[in-house]
Amino acid sequence: MMELCRIRTFQKSLLRPLLLLQHAPCRTLQTLGRSPSPSVFRPPRRRTPLLLLLLRSSFASVSPGPAPGSGTGECPPPPPAPLPPDELASDDDAYYHEHILEATQEDQSRLVPVKAYFPCTSINLKSLQSQNSFNVIPPTSRATNYVVLRYYDVKGDPEGFKAGIIDESHCHYMVVFQYGSIVLFNVSDHEADGYLKIVEKHASGLLPEMRKDDYAVVEKPTLETWMQGGLDFIILRDLSIDGIRTIGSVLGQSIALDYYIRQVDGMVAEFTDINRGMEKTGTFTMERKKLFQLVGKANSNLADVILKLGLFERSDIAWKNANYAQIWEYLRDEYELTQRFGNLDFKLKFVEHNIRFLQEILQNRKSDFLEWLIIILISVEILISVYNIVQEQM
Repeated sequence: MMELCRIRTFQKSLLRPLLLLQHAPCRTLQTLGRSPSPSVFRPPRRRTPLLLLLLRSSFASVSPGPAPGSGTGECPPPPPAPLPPDELASDDDAYYHEHILEATQEDQSRLVPVKAYFPCTSINLKSLQSQNSFNVIPPTSRATNYVVLRYYDVKGDPEGFKAGIIDESHCHYMVVFQYGSIVLFNVSDHEADGYLKIVEKHASGLLPEMRKDDYAVVEKPTLETWMQGGLDFIILRDLSIDGIRTIGSVLGQSIALDYYIRQVDGMVAEFTDINRGMEKTGTFTMERKKLFQLVGKANSNLADVILKLGLFERSDIAWKNANYAQIWEYLRDEYELTQRFGNLDFKLKFVEHNIRFLQEILQNRKSDFLEWLIIILISVEILISVYNIVQEQM
């Protein structure tokens, strides 16, 4: 009887986000009237659109084998058919296409799409957990800057849900970070907007343009090694909650770092225009208030990257388990977090150099103004003295 009550409570809690998904309009990368966001550029290589097409086509057709303890014994459906030749952009794309298809063709392997978003600069995790307490997965580390939520697709597995048998292929995971990143696991494109709306109620500093990045995880129990890397995907022997936490932490940092890099790029472009104007005219026009705003923006961006993102803090899960440390190090190298931060730091030094130079010019202007003011006052005093002398002589 107690087990039946738990299952009913579980059903009521997990049905709530699905109702939001049912009534939410199907929009691609658009929330709260914001424009669709372009894909994240990850230097030095460009992201091929082939993988995105493959994920959309194979998400509904590639299913995992039976979950542990399910007892269903059902075999997975056949793998998805290859894309038509006219959709292959190049021989390299065809190679990557065949590679990921080969990774998902074996028995008991499944493809889990991963989507990373950066819709805002801050999320209240306490209020998010209080309103979705049943969906929150208890943390296994001391990290407090993120929370993991799990939802179940009742429509995809109504019979198993009624029987209390949870199939992992119908579980959707959402990793939410305090600094604004959201990473979705096993969520299709048309469902992503509903999950983003759950978080937006607790978000602040919403951005006019939301950033997005796509990735994929192939779970293959027959894999001889613990993990194997690929182009925009990773093959794991088992995708556990700790694996979701590890992958989500790196993807969340990467897409947030992309936002701050673009902020600094904007400042670099602004100072470049000022320098070009000075080259032509020999002077520049900028208010002291505007310069101080740029100083504050540069300092706050650097502080957010180091403190909020925790870019140089090793994951607690990676400290405890060498397998997850291998995933963490591979993804950080794949997304080039250290190199991208080095580029960001170099650009910030360029901005700092320009700020000091302009501050000196403004300070010299102020000093020149005070000097001329003193000269004028002395001249006025001399004129008054001469006038008084002339009056006395008359």
